[in-house]
Amino acid sequence: MIEKYKLDFRLLKRLDFKLLIALITLILFGIINIYLCTKGDVFNSPFLFTKKQLIWFFISLISMYLFLTFDYKIIYRYVPIIYWITIALLIAVWIPGIGTTIKGERGWINLRIFLLQPSEITKFSIILMLSKLLEDMNCDINNLKNFIKLLLYVSLPMGLILIQKDMGMTMVCFFIILGMVYIAGLNLKVILGGFLTIVLGIVILWNSGLIFQHQKDRILEFLSANSDTSGNGYQLSQGLISIGSGGLFGDSLSLNPKVSPGYAGTHVPEIQTDFIFTAIAEQWGVIGGLFLLFLYGILIIKILKIARKARDKFGELICVGMASYILFAITQNIGMTLGLIPITGITLPFISYGGSSLLTTMISMALILNIEMRTKKLTFSK
Repeated sequence: MIEKYKLDFRLLKRLDFKLLIALITLILFGIINIYLCTKGDVFNSPFLFTKKQLIWFFISLISMYLFLTFDYKIIYRYVPIIYWITIALLIAVWIPGIGTTIKGERGWINLRIFLLQPSEITKFSIILMLSKLLEDMNCDINNLKNFIKLLLYVSLPMGLILIQKDMGMTMVCFFIILGMVYIAGLNLKVILGGFLTIVLGIVILWNSGLIFQHQKDRILEFLSANSDTSGNGYQLSQGLISIGSGGLFGDSLSLNPKVSPGYAGTHVPEIQTDFIFTAIAEQWGVIGGLFLLFLYGILIIKILKIARKARDKFGELICVGMASYILFAITQNIGMTLGLIPITGITLPFISYGGSSLLTTMISMALILNIEMRTKKLTFSK
């Protein structure tokens, strides 16, 4: 049984250690910052979020290893099962006694030991399903029958997420799909038509009741010339103060473990999730922010290089889907903390607090490492 999960040392030589080191560095940097911005008396435990994130990190490392031990092509057979399980989980959040509502959004499943957020699994499931479908149809995406089939498969999970009023994850899934269909060769006129449809859809959704009032207020606040720093604009205004106080090299006092959290940790709501970049900018300054972007740059460039070397379309599109997710997520998250983009509930990949997100993204990265390790067949020496 144990032999089944041993990694061939010849494959280990092909492991992209630069990508792996950048990934682990990002996650550890995130855990450090989660501690620094929540080290105050959080539910009488200053290590509450840090301990939980560390536990998920070790679970994710074990999962990564397991996903490296078998050829990624094996998962190709089980993609439909993964997809429909995800759909079942998205439906399960509405079942009384199973689904849990947090801050008005019914998007979690209570497993007693921890809360599972199915929408985080959905982005992974969509990447896999879209990759399989596109390989099956040899990327003949401009065929009307094939296009409608793809549209149906992606619309179902996105519709279920939209019903949960999770606009952030809906946007994430849309840009993942956009990146993948563009690489697959979708006609640019269709892509443009898709954008126009999205604009029309937003107008309809605005008056449909599927968007929370606070989500509308965030957009209206962003468009308003007079920012309300005490109401809907409070989170952004406090975040900008935190970023400004970091300067070039950061606030060394906030890095002291014996001192309470800095300005961001005590004034910015949801600091450990959506707005963790404000804490990073305060604690490490512009240098820390550039270091973070440097690590993300390594990840995205490496992933796209692996996509070019992949032995099949399935592997290539998994890489493109993951790169699209990371690129959009960091642009949206950092952009909203700087006041350049309306605020949405999109976390910073590998950095923000969240077990479901960390587990699914690390498994996705394991598949990408797996794809590179198996770009060529192993040869046996005499």
